[in-house]
Amino acid sequence: MLNKALLDKDVSEFISKNRKKDLPALILKGSPFEKVSIQELAVQIKGLNVAEKKFQEFFKTEGILYPPKLNLEQTSSEITAKYKASLVQGEQIADLTGGFGIDSFFLSQSFERLDYFEINKNLAETAAHNFKILNAGNITVKAKNGLDYLKNHQTNYDWIYADPARRDSTGGKVFRLEDCEPDIPGHIGTLFANTNNILLKTSPILDISAGLEELYFVSEIHVVAVGNEVKELLWILKKGFKEEPVIKTLNFEKDQIQEFEGTKNNFETEEITYSAPQKYLYEPNSAIMKSGLFQSLALKTNTRKIHQHSHLYTSADLKNFPGRIFQITDIKEYKPSNLKKYFKSKKANVTIRNFPDTVAEIRKKLKIKEGGETYLFFTTNLKNEKILIFCKKV
Repeated sequence: MLNKALLDKDVSEFISKNRKKDLPALILKGSPFEKVSIQELAVQIKGLNVAEKKFQEFFKTEGILYPPKLNLEQTSSEITAKYKASLVQGEQIADLTGGFGIDSFFLSQSFERLDYFEINKNLAETAAHNFKILNAGNITVKAKNGLDYLKNHQTNYDWIYADPARRDSTGGKVFRLEDCEPDIPGHIGTLFANTNNILLKTSPILDISAGLEELYFVSEIHVVAVGNEVKELLWILKKGFKEEPVIKTLNFEKDQIQEFEGTKNNFETEEITYSAPQKYLYEPNSAIMKSGLFQSLALKTNTRKIHQHSHLYTSADLKNFPGRIFQITDIKEYKPSNLKKYFKSKKANVTIRNFPDTVAEIRKKLKIKEGGETYLFFTTNLKNEKILIFCKKV
């Protein structure tokens, strides 16, 4: 049950004042409040620190309460939640896995009404409190199993959203969608009896081909990265859809959004050209690496791959490319015995692509530390020779 004493002014001030202090040491001192335990204070301090980095709108709003850390781990960031909300719109949507409520809150801004479902009653109570604080009056909180509700109440939703829990009953991680909770593939009929459109969030490590084998009517797959780290896969399912799904990749950087899209069959079967490294070298962002759209990327950006399995691209003229762009300053054959003479600096940024040694092994051999303005790519060329490409960032 929600402890309303957490909202007392002196408690809120204590949480704010101590959120940057050593938490284990703070816990040892115990709670200075009769109605609030030190464990409850620790949960709020941890939540506030997560919110500062992950969801600013909640962080800036006074009176927000946070659940235990475990409930925050799978929670979307504000940037990815807003992106989901940009993909859907209509009169009514159901969030079957409401959780802390970040996705529900931002999705609700694209709909007249949102039904929030959550089987954890304490979590649902916390979310209901926060929605009230955030003036999200169009959200109805239902502390119950969303799938059971759909089975017993025929409702015509414009969209249904779900973010299945990726842990089993013992807390171990699961990877197949049918092993997640709720089991979306096993209840796809129930979902489509209540809507024509489904938005599904899955783990970033889910194999896209495996997801396509488990799901039906997939029209779009969105690979979403933040700061070049893939955070989630989004699947849009449209009832009766039978065409090739579009794969869209996004990488949210501080100063730009790198976007790219393609379909496996339309481009991945076409011939692309290969080349020795030219003037510029391109490294795809993590979202594209996850998508597997390597052929499409070369064809659409008018670049050439330096090897079938290296996934590095090159061109003589500078291209607009969704990833890191470098100017090549030198290329050397990889001979460990001669490498040291090429280095004037003790720092360099090392990347390996289709190369037998690890970054750690290379650093040990060369005795160089991470950093500096030199970028080194250890890779394989068209002749299957191991090479070292010296670059500077464009």
